[in-house]
Amino acid sequence: MDRGTVGSAQSGRLLVEVREEGSSAVVTPAGELDHHTAELLREPLDDCLAKGFSRLVVDCARLDFCDSTGLNVLLGARLKAEAAGGGVHLAGMQPVVARVFEITGAEAVFTVHDTVEAALAAPEGAGGTHGPQEAQGTQETAAEAPVGPGTDDASAADEDD
Repeated sequence: MDRGTVGSAQSGRLLVEVREEGSSAVVTPAGELDHHTAELLREPLDDCLAKGFSRLVVDCARLDFCDSTGLNVLLGARLKAEAAGGGVHLAGMQPVVARVFEITGAEAVFTVHDTVEAALAAPEGAGGTHGPQEAQGTQETAAEAPVGPGTDDASAADEDD
């Protein structure tokens, strides 16, 4: 496996390192990903895609913060990678960052793995801890909730009258 460092970018609050792992690129942002630092992640992600890496693994283990701008950078990379037949896999998310993905629903469109190694070993399209199929099931369950026991109880009460 080629483990050479492809490049890095830094701006005080965010350092981004990129390395090749076989046919994948592993992008490691460290620090705070927000409006002021988003371009420092967008550029390496776009560069990896331009070099032909359609499978990107983003190692989030050292990512301390992510706002909506950072989330949009990752979503944009995901769309570009999928258009090229690949995908973006997230790995090692800290709870504070994972919460942003949970609140916004973005966890449903990313494949999330516990470790970079697990992300690299997973076949493209294989789900980690989250994936579109799991999210779809959750949405169906939520949509079915109003038709639950409460509705049946009300019907039974009407029948008693």
